[in-house]
Amino acid sequence: MSMNFVHELPTPEEVKQKYPISAAAAATKAAHDAELAKIFKGESDKKVLLIGPCSVDSEPPVLEYAARLARLQERVKDKLKLVMRVYTNKPRTTGDGYKGMLHQPDPTKKPDLYSGLLAIRELHTRILTDMGLCTADEMLYPTNYQYLSDLLSYVAVGARSVENQEHRLVASGMDVPVGMKNPTGGDLSVMMNSITAAQHAHVFQYRNWEVATEGNPLAHAILRGYVNRHGQSLPNYHYEDLAHLAALYEGAGLKNPAVVVDCNHANSGKKYAEQPRICKEVLHACRHNEGISHLVKGFMIESYLEDGCQKIGEGVFGKSITDPCLGWERSERLVLEIAELL
Repeated sequence: MSMNFVHELPTPEEVKQKYPISAAAAATKAAHDAELAKIFKGESDKKVLLIGPCSVDSEPPVLEYAARLARLQERVKDKLKLVMRVYTNKPRTTGDGYKGMLHQPDPTKKPDLYSGLLAIRELHTRILTDMGLCTADEMLYPTNYQYLSDLLSYVAVGARSVENQEHRLVASGMDVPVGMKNPTGGDLSVMMNSITAAQHAHVFQYRNWEVATEGNPLAHAILRGYVNRHGQSLPNYHYEDLAHLAALYEGAGLKNPAVVVDCNHANSGKKYAEQPRICKEVLHACRHNEGISHLVKGFMIESYLEDGCQKIGEGVFGKSITDPCLGWERSERLVLEIAELL
């Protein structure tokens, strides 16, 4: 057999018992969750900013970023809800390359999933407990969600995973907002079907259990652009795209119509410096169409301490080792400008 079983990993229950969160942190998370639910249900006029590194890679710069973001949240709390991207898994197009902190808590060393599980739980816990921020992660591996289920206030299902049945069914059992990205090819019907599945009740196998879910009314769309058959990146955040999505929602009969616009990836053609312009264009569309304004709940922004990206081992503190990100100075300016425009 070509698959070697290296280590037996602890169950989520064992990890949670060994590394529990405090009652105060649990209460903070509950308050964040309630506020986010109000936004996605249309009971609050605030917008959500899912902002942070493309993927987290090292605790010190991530905690420095979180501390700055927590201070910035205080300045814009009347207009914006900041949710820090603490993405600990990195989907790879070819399967090769750095797969995130879960796989390699130290990017310069070999994969170590046991240490990675503990490292990602500690990181999410510290950001919630020490900074008071709520966090988001991508659900790349549905069976791993339970390791962080008491910590996450937002979950994203990526463009490569959105058509997968297990992702859809697990999302139906969550009690926090789950964003379903359009697939890389851009077919919005795939995304809408995924939202429908996540909003419905299901019975299915999860880990070693038969589980039943009630459906997640906070499942919603994320527009991230797409790639055509020639490999060219094309956006789907323009006024016409948002109006089309509003029409799709109207015909689908789904609860709490909502979209988050991913300002990087194919929407920016992976040109990270375009993210501020894209945010402002979407806000311009919101000002001209009440239906679009109600539908758009916020933005996803890839941001870190330093502009751009670097190769593993170059050692620039707070610079992405995966996709390029907007540096802190530009990020702070963008958050303040969005708050002003609202």
